[in-house]
Amino acid sequence: MTDLSTSSSAAGRDRATRNLLPVGAQRARLRRWRGFKDHSAKYTIATFGFSVIVALALIFIYLFSEVLPMLQPASVGQVTHYDAPGGNPARTVHVASDRHRELAVRFTDDRRAVFYRPMTGEVTRQYELPFPEDVAVTARGRAEPRTRLSAFGLENGQALVTRHTFSEIFADGARSVEGAIEYPLGDEETALLDVVEDGTAITQIAVQEGSRGITVVAALADGRLRMVQFETTTSFMTGETEVERKVYDLDTPPGDTEITAILLDITMQSLLVGDSEGQVHYYNVRRPNDARIIDSRPVIPDPDASVASMEYLLGTVSLIVGGSDGTVGQWFLVRDDDNVQRLTFVRGFQGHDAPVTAIAPEYARKGFATADATGRVKVHYSTSHRTVLDTRVGDRPIRVLNFAPRANALYAVDDEDGFRVVPVSNPHPEVSLGALWDRVWYEGRSSEEFVWQSSSATDEFEPKFSLVPLTVGTLKAAFYAMLFATPLAILGAIYSAYFMAPRMRGMVKPTIEIMEALPTVILGFLAGLWLAPFVENHIPAVFSIVILMPVLMVAFAFLWTRVIPEGVRVRVPPGWEAALLVPVVLLVGWICVASSPLIEIAFFGGNLRQWLTDVGITYDQRNALVVGVAMGFAVIPTIYSISEDAVFNVPKHLTQGSLALGATPWQTVTKVVLLTASPGIFSAVMIGFGRAVGETMIVLMATGNSPVVNFNIFEGMRTLSANIAVEMPEAAVGGTHFRILFLAALVLFVLTFIMNTAAELVRQRLRRKYSSL
Repeated sequence: MTDLSTSSSAAGRDRATRNLLPVGAQRARLRRWRGFKDHSAKYTIATFGFSVIVALALIFIYLFSEVLPMLQPASVGQVTHYDAPGGNPARTVHVASDRHRELAVRFTDDRRAVFYRPMTGEVTRQYELPFPEDVAVTARGRAEPRTRLSAFGLENGQALVTRHTFSEIFADGARSVEGAIEYPLGDEETALLDVVEDGTAITQIAVQEGSRGITVVAALADGRLRMVQFETTTSFMTGETEVERKVYDLDTPPGDTEITAILLDITMQSLLVGDSEGQVHYYNVRRPNDARIIDSRPVIPDPDASVASMEYLLGTVSLIVGGSDGTVGQWFLVRDDDNVQRLTFVRGFQGHDAPVTAIAPEYARKGFATADATGRVKVHYSTSHRTVLDTRVGDRPIRVLNFAPRANALYAVDDEDGFRVVPVSNPHPEVSLGALWDRVWYEGRSSEEFVWQSSSATDEFEPKFSLVPLTVGTLKAAFYAMLFATPLAILGAIYSAYFMAPRMRGMVKPTIEIMEALPTVILGFLAGLWLAPFVENHIPAVFSIVILMPVLMVAFAFLWTRVIPEGVRVRVPPGWEAALLVPVVLLVGWICVASSPLIEIAFFGGNLRQWLTDVGITYDQRNALVVGVAMGFAVIPTIYSISEDAVFNVPKHLTQGSLALGATPWQTVTKVVLLTASPGIFSAVMIGFGRAVGETMIVLMATGNSPVVNFNIFEGMRTLSANIAVEMPEAAVGGTHFRILFLAALVLFVLTFIMNTAAELVRQRLRRKYSSL
């Protein structure tokens, strides 16, 4: 009877179910609706997935578009050629222009300064320089180009120092430029200066302006070398200027050589003298009474060649030497092991097939141009070790060469006084593969180094754009952050997913995931203002915690399982044992901090930081250790959450089957759970690494932002992202610095893209390998 009633009720339910199922047209409508939803979901997901790819591609394209102009080569425009402005009987000794290339000046050896329009040669004004009648100009020198100072040596032993000026006048909405000649050591009547009293002709001359006056160094026809300082003092009451003349006779270069070039630096401390035997002699003239030759070096490879031309680069630190054999080299003073400055060869540039006849340094960069006796001009840049331009401007030897102040034109004068204006487009000569990624020998350094230093307080500063310190700093910060975060996050994820009680897991996991919402600027603020000083004052405590914490936690676990009576242990529900470790962690931390001063006194003389310094380890307050801890807290939630989900979602039949076959829980975790969850855990680690690589605010606030190249845990670093955040606001839009910052962003983008792609490939391989479990 029971079986009959049961079958009757089941049949009734089947009939009711059939009555509820759609039939006919209703079923067709539902099928169409289901198909519409399937197709909508399919194409929506595909559209947004494709949009992500497009967005990444657009980011790459935009970054590359900002970087691309740096990769374009230098070029020249249409060369303008005309005869010497103001007539051709006299020889041109110097040419210069204003920054807008609206007005230029030509100095001649027949006592004239001719102002003219550089693009047409039209003369606007002429000055008669106060030279004596029938006295020839026998030497000409110029100071650092920004001073616009020139010196002319005469055959009677006198010298004239002039300064050409360009004044901009704005009227009726238009700009005009007017030129003038000034005499910084007197007026037109008293401008001539006596270098020697006996009328010996000056064969070479150098001039430089300092804080107290002007110094002239002259080589005389009888072989003497004389230095004359003209110190100016202006009366506060009358406004009159008095010039005090101090004369110093210097030792001549050894041997029977002819002086071919003289240069004096802007500090008035270093004098360089080139001779006909291809040598340059370095004088220390800081104390002129005790001036002497410190070093003499052959600077021309060919022993039969001579120094044909010699000029300082911007800042008068680097010396560019052009030889009669066509070679071009860069030298500057480097201190040796005895702390003595020696002339040192730094790098050579693409030479000429004929003698170098002129060298022109740029006004605002470390670039220069060289010209030879065949009319060929080459433009070089010292820091990037590049010859960026090679062009022929004529068929005659170039005798005078000069850059426009903005380096956008070259003025070349040949031996027949034919003038040529060469427009130059060379916006980014500082960039080369070697300058960005290789060691570079910078001015003032004793060897080649990786350096990032984009700006300084002086105009003659040499920008240093090596990306190696920033890339190493990025990897360093990420490495120490991952070193701190990965073990804690993964082990915590395994414990909470596999061993922890569900109720406790329901409290722990949301708490850790909420940490990810904490603004990184807060973490950086706390790390910089609280954690960094705390770590500095308790260095022994930090390492004591690292060593003692896991040891004492294992010791407590041993006591709990082997010593504590079972009657006590059973009172703690399974999965709640971790709560017992909270007091242990707090106690160990307190003991380590409290004993930190005692450890310093006992083992490190009372000051561990000083002890580290004494053994050669640099310690910065804001260092990689602080960044690792702070950034680790930012990364832990990401790694933990993904890893915990991966472990928790391991199929139960795998773990239960392992336990049923006699494996312990720990064996099950290591042999089954970890292998099955390894793709998810690996993905968590790589996502956390990407998070650490791109972190900005923590690194910005918790390090000294020092772009150093090392992995010292006690030193700071500067990362690519932090550098962009710091320097982008001050970079001139479109400038080299601006575009290199975009290149740094592109490097960061490519780095994270490669890491994520590699991680995905590894994850897929792990997934295929362990999918059969």
